[in-house]
Amino acid sequence: MKKLFLVGVALFSIISTYAQSPRIYRSEFVTFDKREDAKAGKRAETAGYEDFKPERIAIAGGEVRFVQQLKVDAVRNDYNTFFHLENVGMAYTLFVNNEPVAEVEDPFTPADFMLTPYLRQGVNEIMVGVRQSRTPQLQENVYQPGFEQFDNSYFFVQRRLSVRDFNIILEPDTTRQYAKLRLDVIVANDFNFKETIEVGFDIYDPKGKLKDYSVNSIEVEGRSIDTLRFNPDVYHSYNFKWGDGKTPLYDVMLYVKRNGMLWEYIPMKIGFGKTVFRNNKFYRFDEVLHVQKKEHFNAADDRQKTYVAIEQAKLRGYNVLCPDYPQPKWFYDMCDKAGMFVIDRANINAPTKHNDRGIGGTPSNDPKLVDEYLTRVKSMYYRSRNHSCIIAFALGGDESGNGYNMYKAYEWLKSVEKERPVIYMGTEGEWNTDLQ
Repeated sequence: MKKLFLVGVALFSIISTYAQSPRIYRSEFVTFDKREDAKAGKRAETAGYEDFKPERIAIAGGEVRFVQQLKVDAVRNDYNTFFHLENVGMAYTLFVNNEPVAEVEDPFTPADFMLTPYLRQGVNEIMVGVRQSRTPQLQENVYQPGFEQFDNSYFFVQRRLSVRDFNIILEPDTTRQYAKLRLDVIVANDFNFKETIEVGFDIYDPKGKLKDYSVNSIEVEGRSIDTLRFNPDVYHSYNFKWGDGKTPLYDVMLYVKRNGMLWEYIPMKIGFGKTVFRNNKFYRFDEVLHVQKKEHFNAADDRQKTYVAIEQAKLRGYNVLCPDYPQPKWFYDMCDKAGMFVIDRANINAPTKHNDRGIGGTPSNDPKLVDEYLTRVKSMYYRSRNHSCIIAFALGGDESGNGYNMYKAYEWLKSVEKERPVIYMGTEGEWNTDLQ
């Protein structure tokens, strides 16, 4: 197994980060060193990428622990280290060099961590202690298929001056003549001093024709983030409408330059079209989007079986899939490819005492759990928001009760999501849902 060469001396500054916690909330992506590897998705060819394939070491205090060594080399002192954890199967504690740095109660939702402040030069020990969840009441009667433990878990690195996140949509212009690419690139400078970064993109239509490209630069103050915005016109886009069974996708490549040298590539796919919600109806291209059928659907542990199941759902007349919890990234990629709509849902399913607002009643009205509710909603939102298939976000299962925590979850989602509806069918007539 190849070693990962990193350094852990940078401090971390990013939006949506808990104080004193390495957990971050952003789109799920890795960077590539070469354009051809980015197009082909060859992550293993990228320097600094390493799969998490830990050794099971012991049972201590009721925990099963898994450990992997990570080597940090001072030569690579301008990199940050990220850790993506998925398919752990249970709640867990993340340790770096035997020090606990994060507690995760949600056993289903993938999580991302910024490890840089916790690493040291030389060999580091990354350990995951698997344990029973302290909030099992939030995922009652919901079961995940038998994914291989730690499947799609990995480390990767980014320069300390790099893309930290992005927002992307390809939507009709106000005149309904062509498309507008709205690409907001969040760049981070984790050095102590002001730096200039160049960010570029190109976009190809579904037939492989280059439609636009641009490179722009921005000065970013030390220990801060800033945003570069691209908003080009994309002509002849109405020939490639996406959604409701229509499948054309545009290829977008995001890249970073510094002093004329290309640093990283981030590939994306985007469908043309925008789902608008008004008057309790969904609209696309100014026409009502008929929700023909909604399919209760979770990805299987086999990708091919999952894709076949999605295509079969289309043949049966379904055009919206409703998972029970955040799915693997490849599930949303498949729905993008299939032209299938998705209402994404946070991993909150708390049916016990869902009608009881008193002390000891529904967890959804227990303020002690509000941070956990918000964590699950944030994790759902940031991971999937850039996928074309997402038309709405659901706070949780329909019989999860209502109260303070659901109010706060709704308010937070509406503060970051201005256009797509936030849905919760268990409001019992209260205000914290957009779909009545």
